Amino acid sequence: MKQLLILSGKGGTGKTTVAGAFLFLFKANAYADCDVDAPNLHLISHWSSLPQRTDYFGMPKAQIDSDKCIGCGACLSHCRFDAIEAGTPFRVKPFACEGCGVCAAVCPAGAVSMEPTAAGELALYRDDTRVFSTAKLAMGSGTSGKLVTEVKKRMTSAAGDAELAVIDGSPGIGCPVIASISGVDMVLIVAEPSASGISDMERIVKTAETFRTKTAVCVNKADVNPAKTEEIRAFCRAKQIPFAGVIPFDAEAVKAVNSGRSIAELDCPSGRAVRNVYEKVKELLLGGETR
Repeated sequence: MKQLLILSGKGGTGKTTVAGAFLFLFKANAYADCDVDAPNLHLISHWSSLPQRTDYFGMPKAQIDSDKCIGCGACLSHCRFDAIEAGTPFRVKPFACEGCGVCAAVCPAGAVSMEPTAAGELALYRDDTRVFSTAKLAMGSGTSGKLVTEVKKRMTSAAGDAELAVIDGSPGIGCPVIASISGVDMVLIVAEPSASGISDMERIVKTAETFRTKTAVCVNKADVNPAKTEEIRAFCRAKQIPFAGVIPFDAEAVKAVNSGRSIAELDCPSGRAVRNVYEKVKELLLGGETR
């Protein structure tokens, strides 16, 4: 199964808007939302059935047994995350605890234990023809990369003989992005024509290069700053990265998103442009690479 991952170096570039369009154009029957901090691909996925929901357990959290605690303060003095609060007994601040286990190791009374704690929720939508895997990380929880890996595994396991999967990744270059890139066949970077957008695009290109993953770039809202769009083109030429095309700023795109539709479903400037980007990406992903 070919896997296409859509990324952006920053939020607000239109990454999910492009991902939604590609779901429609590829007629993808396997896809995933790996933006586990703020998933929203489900808003345009049009599922009438409820998903199968499963608790996600990340790192364990410390718990202090009040009957065993002798109030020595060893846990407080050794915690580097300020996750212990003094009192009678001492207690753990659950949102601050990183699950390192130092407090349990130094407690002379054996009052501290490391307990499994739900750190989010996995959701798997499926019917006779489609599979959609997503998840939501709980507020203050870590191990987002581990959760992304689980989202992808569940999609792959449930997809059966699907030939292609579209994955909507996270913004930035952190753990969820690294976990998203691992194992995919191609990354499409949705760039923004601004100074910060270019800087973030360059960072995500370097990240993808580390994985030796085929990469292409498109520019959303390209006509807002033509000079910066040309700068992105020049960067791609210099780095020999395929340039997949441009998508203009389009008020109709906002209306489409607000109504839960893909821009590819509309005959509008952004809808026509994203179809051209799709044709280029399809050739790169499924055919011979062209520049």
